[in-house]
Amino acid sequence: MHYVATKICRTSEIGLNGNLFGGTMLSWLDEAGAAFAGYLCRAPAMVTLKMEEVLFRRPVKISHHVRIYARVYKIGNTSLTIDVEARRFDFEKELEELVCSTRIVYVKIDADGNAVPIEERLRASMDQSLGDMTQRV
Repeated sequence: MHYVATKICRTSEIGLNGNLFGGTMLSWLDEAGAAFAGYLCRAPAMVTLKMEEVLFRRPVKISHHVRIYARVYKIGNTSLTIDVEARRFDFEKELEELVCSTRIVYVKIDADGNAVPIEERLRASMDQSLGDMTQRV
């Protein structure tokens, strides 16, 4: 997976149980995934089509550092499906623990909001990278 972003949990993002709001985590995942998709497609305008099931495995507390990672799962004509993970970093143990994960579909759009194709050369480059990753597993 590719490192995309780090977020730090703030007091204003904590719910009654002392944990990060789930909706805040969803926005972090969506923003990081969109930034990753936009970078790969060389496009500033990528919109979220769908977010699949999100599994919340561990809580996030105030001052926890959350690192977000992403990788391409599937390449469509106008879309990218991205696997996104959030991991909290334990400074004492120097260890990352999976907090949650999901799969998100992003669509490349033009200025009018219409879906547009991802350039063939970029698709070919991503296809090659996916093939290389599959062979290493």
